[in-house]
Amino acid sequence: MNKINVIIPAYNEEKAIANVIHDIPNCVSEIIVISNNSTDNTIQVAKDAGATVLAESRKGYGYACLKGLEYIAQLETKPDIIVFLDGDYSDYPEELTKLIAPIVNDDIDFVVGARVVSLREKHSMTPQQVFGNCLATTLMKNFFNATFTDLGPFRAIKYEKLVALNMEDKTYGWTVEMQLKVLKQKMSYVEIPVRYKNRIGVSKVSGTVKGSIMAGVKIIGWIFKYTFK
Repeated sequence: MNKINVIIPAYNEEKAIANVIHDIPNCVSEIIVISNNSTDNTIQVAKDAGATVLAESRKGYGYACLKGLEYIAQLETKPDIIVFLDGDYSDYPEELTKLIAPIVNDDIDFVVGARVVSLREKHSMTPQQVFGNCLATTLMKNFFNATFTDLGPFRAIKYEKLVALNMEDKTYGWTVEMQLKVLKQKMSYVEIPVRYKNRIGVSKVSGTVKGSIMAGVKIIGWIFKYTFK
């Protein structure tokens, strides 16, 4: 039986986080919510829903994820698989079993939940998200012969492989950094089509012009860094 831990970065997601936690399948050993400097009731709502809750005062998706990994590194028994999931209820947490299946059954190292058009709710991804995904995955295909089609945040990876990636991005570049390092280290990977719906609340990244620009710069920066490294 594989031990599975879920990491959920959350910034002001009091209206969504309980839904996310409640829909996660029972096969998960521990759900870890990292409140990324939330100013609402995210921490208490997540605790009441049964999650382990950590606080990270430095704002940034990567900071939150790294906080979760620091916590896991201190556990006496380490998980076999780590699943990353957003706290805004845009993903379908119950699809976690589908996401981890290639790791459990086929010994794949890394799985990305691909938000394909046919399974995506209308307007669930902004035009800048769609463009950014297309540009980033096209560059990865051209430079690394990758088959990725999405930078989807719903993803699963073997814990030992995640440690080997030595993740470092603190903000918007976390997802693309992971995929680039998987390619560089020649880990096995697949994409699994997943459903995607309109999030609860407003996106803190793609919902703002500044956030979209900063995310785009970070993503392109990581790709060129690894292309010419």
